[in-house]
Amino acid sequence: MYSYIHGKITEIGPTHITLENNRIGYNIATPNPYIFHENEEYKIYIYQHIREDELSLYGFKTFEEKKLFLRLIEVKGVGPKMVLPMLATGSVNGIIDAIERENILYLKKFPKIGDKLAKQIILDLKGKLVASEEQLTIDNNDELFEVLKGLGYKQNDINKIIPKVNHDLSIEEQIKEALRLLLK
Repeated sequence: MYSYIHGKITEIGPTHITLENNRIGYNIATPNPYIFHENEEYKIYIYQHIREDELSLYGFKTFEEKKLFLRLIEVKGVGPKMVLPMLATGSVNGIIDAIERENILYLKKFPKIGDKLAKQIILDLKGKLVASEEQLTIDNNDELFEVLKGLGYKQNDINKIIPKVNHDLSIEEQIKEALRLLLK
């Protein structure tokens, strides 16, 4: 399973990008390929979708997009190809807000989403998503969260100490400081 791939964009298509890393070109489906620029380096957050007849990579510019994508594909009847247009035309916070406010009309504006599926999305995800007032610009918060979660700490404990960590430090130092705070 991939978490992210860092590399240079070598091709942009209508539904995908090609990201080169170590002379290997990865074909990655993405919500809006045109937000990327050819010959520039990016860190693309990856989801690998495996089925009996398909192996696909889906990529996202932000970790928040990837998290929302993963939550949406957990809903019965919603697949990865259905979620991409949602993320392409709607913002992460807009989609979360629509789910929390039970705004069926907002969700129905996306292709292949009707009344029944919009209601299912709301039923499955309402109250389980948190819209951030400010999108975090520092990827280290996500990385710090994932490291601490991987070490077995509970999400509530991690969320309490992350604001107390000095984010000007290197990620290694942030982890040390977070561990000290968790052990208090």
